[in-house]
Amino acid sequence: MSGGLGVSFYFGASGGGDVSLARFVSDSSAPLLEAADWIAAGAEAGEAGFGWYGLPDQDIDSVLMTAEWLKGYDAIIHVGIGGSSLGNLMLHQALLPMYFNEASGAGVPRFYLADNPDPEKASAIWERVKGSRVALVGVSKSGATAETMSQFLWFRSKMAEGGASPDENVLVITDPEGGVFRAFAREARCRSLEIPPSVGGRYSGLSPSGLVTASALGGDVRKLLAGAKAMRGLIAANRDVMTNPALMLAAIHRFHEIGKRPMAVLMPYSNRLETFAEWFAQLWGESVGKDGLGTTPVRALGAIDQHSQVQLYTAGPDDKLYTLINVRDREAEVELPSVQEKSLSPLSYLSGHRLGEMLGYEAMSTAAALVKAGRPVVWIDLRRLDAETVGALVFFYEYVTAVTGRLMGINPFDQPGVEQGKRYTYGMMGRAEYSLDAREALACFEGIKKKSVSC
Repeated sequence: MSGGLGVSFYFGASGGGDVSLARFVSDSSAPLLEAADWIAAGAEAGEAGFGWYGLPDQDIDSVLMTAEWLKGYDAIIHVGIGGSSLGNLMLHQALLPMYFNEASGAGVPRFYLADNPDPEKASAIWERVKGSRVALVGVSKSGATAETMSQFLWFRSKMAEGGASPDENVLVITDPEGGVFRAFAREARCRSLEIPPSVGGRYSGLSPSGLVTASALGGDVRKLLAGAKAMRGLIAANRDVMTNPALMLAAIHRFHEIGKRPMAVLMPYSNRLETFAEWFAQLWGESVGKDGLGTTPVRALGAIDQHSQVQLYTAGPDDKLYTLINVRDREAEVELPSVQEKSLSPLSYLSGHRLGEMLGYEAMSTAAALVKAGRPVVWIDLRRLDAETVGALVFFYEYVTAVTGRLMGINPFDQPGVEQGKRYTYGMMGRAEYSLDAREALACFEGIKKKSVSC
């Protein structure tokens, strides 16, 4: 299946019998269409969790104005974790030149992401930016995320060591009304942007939390949203589940989950999509892993993981669904030279070929090897990798995830398992209202330590 976006989907190698899959999709037509209607209705009503569906229509004038402000700095420190960081990494890697920090200057700041609260990373970031003009961007919908807020406080204190108030150099992206960050923005009178209340963190890549730094660093976020809107239109207009790629892929994921394939591998053949696979892993894992259901997301990168994982994929247990993403026309290309040396003559078959051509053949070879081994393969073919196709791909996977969760009978927009860990952390860090959680966490942890071996 393909469209004007230059994104094509191929579902021919289903594994486990194409006929049984076709029957499953056909039998699932009613619940698939119900899921599509449920998403549209929830979005129209502004229900919690459904806000991502309307993000392609948002007014981004304030985002673009803020991005222009950020361009005046030498460096940006972005503090966030989970959906408040992976969306940024995914967009930056897909939209910007590789190693863009090394090419910064001329109105393009360097970018540093403080996500994991590792003191070595935080200290290393500060060593690279101190003494320069630094903007601090804090992203948390609630302003209560411990990993984010602890690092925000530390970087803000380092920025204040020069004696001046740092808050004129601070941007917070948070809930429009409530939470610690919103209260801070009012008190400090710093710049702020809003995450719509109905948009969850892992679905927020196309919200201001993902767009503003992508735009400040040179990404075309208008085209990004245009691609997402075009994909939404294509999906919403097609009520035939056999030709609607999002409904089809949701059904395929559900089919293989029921068929005892509890892992979903996403393997792009492009370095610019490496973090897209990581973004997918959070989106998928937090959305569908509930009530003993779901499949485990596995991120891989072609061709690197042909040399580390494909042995397992083709000859190990048949417990995975594979999705490969190929890019046909690459922005840069490298033509291989002719071979002159006799010692290198065995390599002469490479002469005249291009690296991108070889990478494409490697993607095809992996797909073929998986099919030969009887493994289920989905193939996504991108004519090019630009802002529009990235936006389309982001929206597509958000939609597929939501539909799959609905098919499973779970809520794809909450994350109760994550919240438990947060409560334990709050308690052990001394937050008074979570003292009982701290005691429970310590008691559970003691169970791990009952048997130990030291070296």
